[in-house]
Amino acid sequence: MTNPSFLSVVADLGGTNTRVALAEGGRMLPDTIRRFSNEEHQGLEAILCSFLDTLGAEVQGACVAVAGPVRDGVARMTNLDWEMDERSISLATGAGTVALLNDLQAQGHALGYLAEDSLSPVLPGLPAAPASARLVVGLGTGFNAAPVHDSSAGRLVVASECGHITLPARSAEELRLARHIEAEHGFAAVEDVLSGRGLAGLHEWHTGEALSPAEVMEAIAAGHGPARETAQLFVGVLGRVMGDLALVHLPFGGIYLIGGVARAFGPWLDTFGFDEAFHDKGRFSDFLRSFPVWLVEDDYAALHGCAGYLAAVAGR
Repeated sequence: MTNPSFLSVVADLGGTNTRVALAEGGRMLPDTIRRFSNEEHQGLEAILCSFLDTLGAEVQGACVAVAGPVRDGVARMTNLDWEMDERSISLATGAGTVALLNDLQAQGHALGYLAEDSLSPVLPGLPAAPASARLVVGLGTGFNAAPVHDSSAGRLVVASECGHITLPARSAEELRLARHIEAEHGFAAVEDVLSGRGLAGLHEWHTGEALSPAEVMEAIAAGHGPARETAQLFVGVLGRVMGDLALVHLPFGGIYLIGGVARAFGPWLDTFGFDEAFHDKGRFSDFLRSFPVWLVEDDYAALHGCAGYLAAVAGR
């Protein structure tokens, strides 16, 4: 049973920023959320110390969601040269119960804690049993996904690094793109297109114009033809990759698309053919219509997930 007096610090460590908050029991306290720029700090421990000192808080637990692989209590960032472990987090926070999660694992643990109005429908699906598998797909500074399984023994969210699998090429244009990325990086990965930097790189490859991800989105909104062609390519790759992941994991309970880039593209997914790309699987096209797709609008979902996971661990 969750202990409501269990106070913890929860953090979502991304490639650019770190979000930190306090949590009581399994409930994240929204009024305590603070955002820190990673480039202005030497490491996660410095951020956590600064946060707790500012609030004057003493915590019993700490849970950190990390944008990178976690192995044996040690985390290495994928897009940032930081490394941390549970012992260093315990020393920095004074917490006796500490957990490190991959950020997509935290997003998976957030399901069930999110407000209904933070979920926007993208594609319909078929009704499914309550315990059906679900899938969270992160599209932001990087790309990743994690399946979510609920059972009588609790929730299992399996970590992965699928942003670094081979970029699929469905057309001659996409094959040229993959060859271009291979020439630059030695290997064409999904994240080289499906991420903030990937969007900027895709636009430059397609148009010869170097823009930031935010500038690309502004050009799309302004109706700029070449930028909208970039968006068509981007959404096509996104739909096909998510369709592949759906076939791998069979998430009859739904697919949850999260992250800053995902939210930015939310209004444009229908316009640029996400539906067609997601279902583009030949004789399995109709089968793909089993899986509903949702867009998670809550930027702090990983903090909710950390709070829920840590409370469950502490209550065991």
